[in-house]
Amino acid sequence: MNEKPVRRIHLQEFKAISRAIITYEDLNMLLNHTVEGVCRAFQVKGCSIMLFDDREKEFFRVSSHGISDEYLGKGPLPVDKKYCSFVTGEPIFIEDMQNDPRVKYPEAADKEGLVSMLSVPIKCRERIIGIIRIYNNESWTLDEDDVDSFCLLAEQLGCVIENNGLKNFLDQVKISLGSLPLRMLEGL
Repeated sequence: MNEKPVRRIHLQEFKAISRAIITYEDLNMLLNHTVEGVCRAFQVKGCSIMLFDDREKEFFRVSSHGISDEYLGKGPLPVDKKYCSFVTGEPIFIEDMQNDPRVKYPEAADKEGLVSMLSVPIKCRERIIGIIRIYNNESWTLDEDDVDSFCLLAEQLGCVIENNGLKNFLDQVKISLGSLPLRMLEGL
């Protein structure tokens, strides 16, 4: 298939999602609106955001849109070293999910109506903290600028997620310090 890529990400949609990422106060609402916004703005079947748990050494899904719970619950999400964008740090595109050996559950993808998938690492600075998977129900030839745009959105999201984690930590420290006797706080 040598069809010419069609741009799906236009400046108006990109700006809207970027603005949302940097202005939301509620992280869960941001994640939910991001996956929904990606599906609607870029006319794709589904989107899922997964973060990596350092302790368990696997991903956990934090938000998704357009994909059934049955498909999402098909099995554990360990890091697959062969092709995972989490490991490579680069976007991974699978054009045909039913016939690509990198796909772990091709029958489930077929049943869900998924044809292609783009997996983009979520980064904060140089550290990869998760992945965004964008699913399409038709054959998809990606424009290189669209891939770059998805990567930039993922980096913005990564910074917001990390900052939210730091804010939560500092809030807990403040609460803990607030319960100490005043004499122990002298000099801090």
